[in-house]
Amino acid sequence: MTQPLFMVGARGCGKTTVGQTLARVLGCAFTDTDEMLWRSNGKTVADIVAEEGWMGFRARESEILASVTQGQTVVATGGGIILSAANRRFIRARGTVVYLNVSAQELARRLQAYPEEAQRPSLTGKPMIEEIAEVLATREKLYQEAAHHIVDASQAPDDVVYTILQQLSSAISD
Repeated sequence: MTQPLFMVGARGCGKTTVGQTLARVLGCAFTDTDEMLWRSNGKTVADIVAEEGWMGFRARESEILASVTQGQTVVATGGGIILSAANRRFIRARGTVVYLNVSAQELARRLQAYPEEAQRPSLTGKPMIEEIAEVLATREKLYQEAAHHIVDASQAPDDVVYTILQQLSSAISD
């Protein structure tokens, strides 16, 4: 792997968990754009959204994305990073994009088990399962458009990593 590997998908799909394991297996660095935002600003996603709105947050997110795409690294992106056409073009051109696809029901189960409200503010103010279904409906096409590989991420994280490694290996040998 000579370029960044970008993990995209809805919040709770496993981008960070899978990405960390994948980076370890590949022997490369790992970066989480949400964590980088927090480190560079000293504010959580929820704090930035409260102070600057979603547009301000998305602008900061795009800046962070551009700053973390050096060399061999696995990058866990924020769930909405693909909302920007420029970001979608950027990640496709700069590396390999893996979409971690998970059903709305599974995402709701995961987010209820690990809510992290400070990091994951509501996007619509609706009940969780409704919000997730609505967000997935609007973003699904964008995730697919950005992705070089689509992986069923409803499996255990190690199984997801294995599937990604198989897909990457197949792509190299094609």
